[in-house]
Amino acid sequence: MPPKRNRALDLVAGGLGGTAGAILTCPLEVVKTRLQSSSWALRPLCFPAVELQGLNGALIRPGPPSGGILHLLRSILEKEGIRSLFRGLGPNLVGVAPSRAIYFAAYSEAKERLNTVLVPESKKVHMLSAACAGVTSATLTNPIWLVKTRMQLEARARGESRASGLQCAMRVYSTEGLRGFYRGITASYAGVSETIIHFVIYEALKQRLREDQAFLVPSLPLSHNSQDFCRLMAAAAISKSCASCIAYPHEVIRTRLREEGSRYRSFVQTLQLVVREEGFPALYRGLLPHLMRQIPNAAIVMVTYELIIYLARGT
Repeated sequence: MPPKRNRALDLVAGGLGGTAGAILTCPLEVVKTRLQSSSWALRPLCFPAVELQGLNGALIRPGPPSGGILHLLRSILEKEGIRSLFRGLGPNLVGVAPSRAIYFAAYSEAKERLNTVLVPESKKVHMLSAACAGVTSATLTNPIWLVKTRMQLEARARGESRASGLQCAMRVYSTEGLRGFYRGITASYAGVSETIIHFVIYEALKQRLREDQAFLVPSLPLSHNSQDFCRLMAAAAISKSCASCIAYPHEVIRTRLREEGSRYRSFVQTLQLVVREEGFPALYRGLLPHLMRQIPNAAIVMVTYELIIYLARGT
C-alpha cells in the first residue's frame, strides 16, 4: 500500500508549480483566448460585424480577422501595447496557485482513498482521481477564470483605460449576478476529460520510468537513487499533448460561453452554433498557441510539483 501523503505538501507543491507555469506562458494564453473568441474568429463574409459591450459599458467593434498567431501578436503589440499581452495575469496569479493546489490535493486525496477499495495505482484509480480533482478545482475557481477571460478579450487602444480584475468582477456581479461567475462551468466539467487523459498517460509513463529508467532518454546516465526529472518533463509533455489534442473543443466552447453579452447559452447550443456557422475546424481555433503554451506549462507544473515532493521527502 502506498504511504500516506502530506496534504499540505501537495497544496504547496501544486500551487508553486502552477504559478511558475502561468507567469512564463501568459502571452500565449492571451493569444489563444483571442483566437477562440467569436469577435476574433475568421467568419464568412455573409455574417455582419457584431458589437460587444466592453467592461466599462462602451461598445467594442471587433477588429479585423486574425491571420494567425504572429499576425495577432503583431496587432496586439502595435495597437494595444506590450501590456496587453499580459492582460489577465493578475487573476491568473491569484487563481493558478489555489487552482493547482486544490487540484493536486484533491487528486492525491482521491487516489489515496480509491487505492484502499480498488486495485492500487490502477488506471481506474488514476481516472477517477483525476475526474474528482478536475470537478473540484473547476467548481471552486471558475469565477477567477471568467474574470481572466473577460480581461483578455477586452481590446483597447494604447493609452485607453482598462478595467482591473476587481472592476471586471464588480461589473459581472452587477449585470449578471452570482450566476454570471459560473458561465462556462459546463464546458469546464467537459474539460475534465482532458485532465483524465493527461493523468492516466502521465501516471503510466511515470510507472514505466520507475521500471526502466532508460525508457525515454537512454543516453542520460542518472542514478537509480534520484528522480529523473528530465524524463518526467518529457512524460508530462507527451501526456499533455495527447490530452489537449483530443479534448481541445471544450476550450473554444468555454471561451464563447464566457464572452460578455454573447448569444451562447449552453454547452450543447454553443457546440451546435459554432459548427453550423463556422464549421467543425472552428472547434480547434487557437490550438497551436494552446499547445505552445500548455506543453511547456504542463512540464513546468508537473516537474516543479514532483521536485518539491522529492526534496521535501529527502529521498
